[in-house]
Amino acid sequence: MARYTGPKSKIARKFGEAIFGDDKAFEKKNYPPGQHGNNRRRGKKSEYAIQLMEKQKAKYTYGILERQFRNLFATAKRKEGVTGEVLLQLCESRLDNVVYRMGIAPTRRGARQLVSHRHITVNGELVNIPSYSLKAGDVVGVREKSKSVQAINDSLGNNSSVYEWITWNGEKKEGTFVAVPERLQIPENIKEQLIVELYSK
Repeated sequence: MARYTGPKSKIARKFGEAIFGDDKAFEKKNYPPGQHGNNRRRGKKSEYAIQLMEKQKAKYTYGILERQFRNLFATAKRKEGVTGEVLLQLCESRLDNVVYRMGIAPTRRGARQLVSHRHITVNGELVNIPSYSLKAGDVVGVREKSKSVQAINDSLGNNSSVYEWITWNGEKKEGTFVAVPERLQIPENIKEQLIVELYSK
């Protein structure tokens, strides 16, 4: 599957946020990338530029490519509710994102790799599609043969995040996607209304 594999710090600096998690390079240089860095005079951004920036930030945050993201938006538009909120809920319901939220992997990129390499089960069945959409009540777990993988155990040991819409059983190494999160429960700093405005043009 095609995906962004370039430098993460440069992208984080572009948006002014550590969207890929803790980043020492971003902490040292939390200004935009480029030869002149902070000294470049940057004119006022147009409305389109602001909307585009927000869409790009959402795509990079969740590790989704343009075509996938546009398809997600089309799905969100067809569903009941506020389109922007539904779009973020669809992103949160992806298997790779839930694996990351449960702490099985330290990053979404790592979670995507674990899913692709057949380490993750959904309701007891192996699933190797990172974009697989979970439903409320689905049980996500580490497959039996992978429970001794050091990277998974290290990630779970360092995880302290707790989310209201996810439960985790450390002994079984499995968790339940209890419900689709409400917008207020989603911690990502994304102005989804700007994305809706961009795609609605």
